[in-house]
Amino acid sequence: MKQRTLDIKKDFFERHTDLTYLDEPITKAIALIVNLKKENKILLCGNGGSAADCEHIAGELLKSFELKRKLSEKMYKKLKDLYGDEGTFIADNLQQAVKAIPLTSFCAYNTAFLNDCNEKMMFAQLVNALGIKDDILISISTSGNSKNVVYASMLAKSMGIKVIALTGETGGKLKDIADITINVPSKRVYRIQEYHLPIYHLICLCVESELFEE
Repeated sequence: MKQRTLDIKKDFFERHTDLTYLDEPITKAIALIVNLKKENKILLCGNGGSAADCEHIAGELLKSFELKRKLSEKMYKKLKDLYGDEGTFIADNLQQAVKAIPLTSFCAYNTAFLNDCNEKMMFAQLVNALGIKDDILISISTSGNSKNVVYASMLAKSMGIKVIALTGETGGKLKDIADITINVPSKRVYRIQEYHLPIYHLICLCVESELFEE
């Protein structure tokens, strides 16, 4: 890891001493995302507050968080050569990203599926439709037992998609499915969600540091 990334992690665990036992799975999650191939992406699923977390995580990955993420010189030059000053304007105002799709965002699909099909399969169907081998699915469930999240995770594993689970203390069923389980030290829903936010901020900060620090 870069020194900047190590410093971010050090600061986090100094402020969250009760989470030091999660250093290893968090580090593995960062590495998994950093090593994602260009053709691959991150899918995210969760319910309620965890659905909002899916949107939040995607937002941190799809644009700059703390660092500028300038386009590659190759793309910058291509836009400039094709469109002159307007191409330069476009290039100056775009940022590199980590591909991320919150499966919670498909309003028309989700309402249609809930109306027409088995609601427990709503995320699994999207994984089936959008996922490819070597993608990553971030599955968020405070209990670790949310059926629609568990079934999506089971399908993901069968498709060769890595699963990172954010859960509560017990890990629930997700801990037996996921490649990486980040189970925070609480059984109370609101406390679990309060833990999840700084953890996924840490992951996004470290991923950005590794990929985009100049």
